Amino acid sequence: MDKLVLSAIFSMILASAQAQEPKYSGPNGSGLALETASLPDAPEANVDGSGQASSSSSPSRPAEQPSSAGKQTKRILGILPNFRSVDADVTLPPQSVREKFKTGLQDSFDYSSFIFVGIQAGISQGTKSYPAFHQGAAGYGRYYWHTFADQADENLWVESILPAVLHEDSRYYTLGHGRLLKRAQYAVSRALITRTDSGAETFNAAEIVGAGAAAAISSAYYPGQYRTWTKIGQRWLTNVILDTATFAVKEFWPDINAIFHRKG
Repeated sequence: MDKLVLSAIFSMILASAQAQEPKYSGPNGSGLALETASLPDAPEANVDGSGQASSSSSPSRPAEQPSSAGKQTKRILGILPNFRSVDADVTLPPQSVREKFKTGLQDSFDYSSFIFVGIQAGISQGTKSYPAFHQGAAGYGRYYWHTFADQADENLWVESILPAVLHEDSRYYTLGHGRLLKRAQYAVSRALITRTDSGAETFNAAEIVGAGAAAAISSAYYPGQYRTWTKIGQRWLTNVILDTATFAVKEFWPDINAIFHRKG
């Protein structure tokens, strides 16, 4: 996912949090955020002719509608693949090996992938990330296919190959409730913590080891001056950071989507 897209979505996440945060204005006008719970209305006291107080129950209220919190969609903004996200408070059966490879291939070869690879390649060329690729149309072509290969390679290791071998669940389980900081911490922690096929938590070896394996393999098709351990480490770290940012986007996407629907 492109860095510019991530930045735009994070701005919407902050706006969503500010719009939904309950506020309390104290005597001094301070706005302190509080966790509030609705209290039932006290029964009205009616005084009959004998002067005795009798209580009458308040009118019945309509039943609350089911919450849409944590409801994911198959795509973010109608474009970006979101096939591996699971609704909040939902537990799914274990993924089959076939399903793990299916999601890895979907994320690699979805139509949107070609678009965002093109954007990222353009940014890399504009900043001259790899001067040996040169400029012009030929240079852009080199940036493009290297970026595409990097993305597909990392997706298959992180989402398909290692989850199948290590029996890890490659899906993102949405927390969907709690304060902003708690949910952000949860999302970031998914880079290090994941679920096994049996539902237990475990170290996310597929993410950390898979991102490193993809970065190491990429050295095979980069020019010699970019095959150093430093360059491999940089690509490894970039892969993990982008995946972590993607987890945060997935966590808060249901909130952003709900705002869009309310405005619509």
